[in-house]
Amino acid sequence: MTSRSRPIADMSGRPLGSRALMKRRLLLDATKKLLEESSLRDLRVADIARAVSTSPATFYQYFGDVEDAVLHLAAEANEEMPALLQLFDGSWRGKEGLRRAREIVLFFIQYWDTYGAVLRVRNLAADEGDARFMELRRLAMEPVLAAMVAQMEVNTTAKKNSGIKPLPAAFAMSSILDRLAAYHHMVESAGVTREDLVDTSAQILFRTLTVK
Repeated sequence: MTSRSRPIADMSGRPLGSRALMKRRLLLDATKKLLEESSLRDLRVADIARAVSTSPATFYQYFGDVEDAVLHLAAEANEEMPALLQLFDGSWRGKEGLRRAREIVLFFIQYWDTYGAVLRVRNLAADEGDARFMELRRLAMEPVLAAMVAQMEVNTTAKKNSGIKPLPAAFAMSSILDRLAAYHHMVESAGVTREDLVDTSAQILFRTLTVK
């Protein structure tokens, strides 16, 4: 998996130059696109290499196998999460709180629109017990849970409603938002407008975190 804190290297550990980085990027983008059309089990290295007019040997210079490429994509998706965490910081009073809640819902939807195919593979592999994907999912969601719990503690949610426990409420709310974002197109195809979906979800999030 990649990290912005150290140079990106090939499978031998050699840092990549600009041309190699471009080739690696093309392979990752092709993997992501092909995952939108087929399952991980059906995706082959040859398919990815063919999509960028290169050879399987070139693919193996950068990745151990298809799952390795998907792990890198999932790690890249995790790098977007700090932007979500920033939305929790600040006042949650009145209209400002509702605005923040709405931005958080929109983030989840846009996040899944961008990385949906990768996130579905990550979640399925994690559910099947793959420790690598489980760890990536944990790294993505634990800070979100912590941010929700922190807001509920600031807003003394449990004192206002003893039936709401911060950590279980955070698990429930994050699961709802994640699942909703994954399938919002299906919900919208049933006649629910995007605006109503976002506004209603924002109200639920706002009330969960503040008991207002």
